[in-house]
Amino acid sequence: MRNPNLKRLRRTMMFLNCQKPGLIKDPYIYKPDSIMLDLEDAVAENQKDSARYSLYHALKEIDYRGVERVVRINGLETPHWQEDVRVCVAGGADVIRISKTETAEDVHRVEAAVEAAEKEFEVPVGHTLLMAALESAKGVRNAYEICNSSERLFGIALSGGDYSKDLQTVITGTGVEFAGARQSMIIAARAAGKQCFDTVFTNLDDMEGFAKEVLMIKQMGFDGKSIINPRQIETVHRIFTPSEKEIIFAEKVVREIEEKRAKGIGVFTVDGKMIDIAFYDGSKRILSLAKAAGVYEGEL
Repeated sequence: MRNPNLKRLRRTMMFLNCQKPGLIKDPYIYKPDSIMLDLEDAVAENQKDSARYSLYHALKEIDYRGVERVVRINGLETPHWQEDVRVCVAGGADVIRISKTETAEDVHRVEAAVEAAEKEFEVPVGHTLLMAALESAKGVRNAYEICNSSERLFGIALSGGDYSKDLQTVITGTGVEFAGARQSMIIAARAAGKQCFDTVFTNLDDMEGFAKEVLMIKQMGFDGKSIINPRQIETVHRIFTPSEKEIIFAEKVVREIEEKRAKGIGVFTVDGKMIDIAFYDGSKRILSLAKAAGVYEGEL
């Protein structure tokens, strides 16, 4: 059965270190769309077991009040990832994020481990979704195949730190080093019908620069952005939530297209703008996004 959460709203995905109880006990108060409970880079090599212990009890005992619970597991080149998967599934995580994904086969390996764990812990098969983090040139080149690798996989995400190292460059703040990856990934994701998420913005003192980057990736077509601090949530949600003007125009477009189509009229104007059937899906998406964000109560 198709998981109804494949297309849920994911404007913000906030990273949290599983080793720090103060961070993971109540992040829902900030109202991110998703939280990213991290077992990978944020956890020291000799603390992996204790981090899994904290993760399991957090998943089992904390009511995150509708916030999606994503877990970033350790890379497939490590000895940790299989036990990470078992703990995620046993605890009831909503999503597993696959680190350093480079091929569709990487996704297949994790998917097989997830299904085995679901059967082991009597979790409904298909409950646990997947997303893939692309952190290398090879991963970006294989983005389309990765997107099509599994029905569990709802999307891909750029991991900028490792990607910039793989390109033998540095993060400049201009975004030039990520331009090719961002464009390639959003094209691949849309071609495969999957979601696409941007990398973190680490300079918390530059909220103006952060807002400009969020606006840019929204205009590029991204579904959301990974974040590292609650201060970044309001900016992302405001930029990604359709304005009242956008909602009103989208309603008019949908209504006019449906009425004109019934009369055999293919091209017409709405508020002085030339409109045809090509605008229909985009307008419906604006209304769906507005409804998911809680700012639209009309019928879809």
